Amino acid sequence: LTDDLTAIVTVSDDGGSSGELRKNIGILPPGDIRSCLAALSNDEDLLSQVFQYRFASGAGLEGHSLGNLFITALTEITGSFEQAVAESGRVLAVYGQVLPSTLTDVRLRADLINGDGSINHVTGETQIRETAGSIQRVWLDPANTPAFPPAISAVLSADLIVIGPGSLYTSILPNLLVRDLTEAVRVSQALKLFICNVATERGETDQYNCIDHIKTVEKHVGEGIFDLVICNDHFEGHLGENVEWVRMDMELLQHVSVYCSNLTDKAHPWRHDSKKLAKTVMDLFDERTGPL
Repeated sequence: LTDDLTAIVTVSDDGGSSGELRKNIGILPPGDIRSCLAALSNDEDLLSQVFQYRFASGAGLEGHSLGNLFITALTEITGSFEQAVAESGRVLAVYGQVLPSTLTDVRLRADLINGDGSINHVTGETQIRETAGSIQRVWLDPANTPAFPPAISAVLSADLIVIGPGSLYTSILPNLLVRDLTEAVRVSQALKLFICNVATERGETDQYNCIDHIKTVEKHVGEGIFDLVICNDHFEGHLGENVEWVRMDMELLQHVSVYCSNLTDKAHPWRHDSKKLAKTVMDLFDERTGPL
């Protein structure tokens, strides 16, 4: 609906192709940024498919995506990760820009509580997902990670800030735990929306409702960061094993402003329909502020 977009993406990933490149070459993990570049690409067919292509075999190539290797090569050629991301965006003719939340080599850490009440201290996004137990809190190491300055500028100049949907503890919070970035969101004059996930995510948000998502964010970064929370209210379709609908309840209505609508993808009911969600976001923006 617009090409004036900025996607701000976490760089705490340490699994799969990104994790291997991070460990062996020392580059910031490119995987989440690669996916955002492909999603915003003006060339949605062959070029973006090539960028997302993952090698199924081959010594040294198996498991790597071509886009990750492309960004890695550009980092070495240009001398900077941020320049490599910008050049990749030009190659893909993206609508807008994709920015890392920080350029620091940052790790995600977590406390998980077991059924017997004991606590595990876990390091790394992959281990957090795979370790049994309920996540109590997450934090970045180093804790005072500075934000990437263009990301702060993008937030402060935005008309609309959309947080979510996505993995609560391993995608959304790692951005908000960059303190400079969250403070920029807090002081921004933009309309700020939080989009709650349609379904729970195994190992992260089991049995969570909408209020649990909001309280988790507030527990980590404080209250008052959102103007409005968007929730799905359509619950038809088959979800995967041990996956449940994320539902809105009366406690949420008493806590924040809420808008509910049918936002599910018919073919994949555990996630949002992007067109429905985009229309809802823009309708709410127009209602609050008037059209751009």
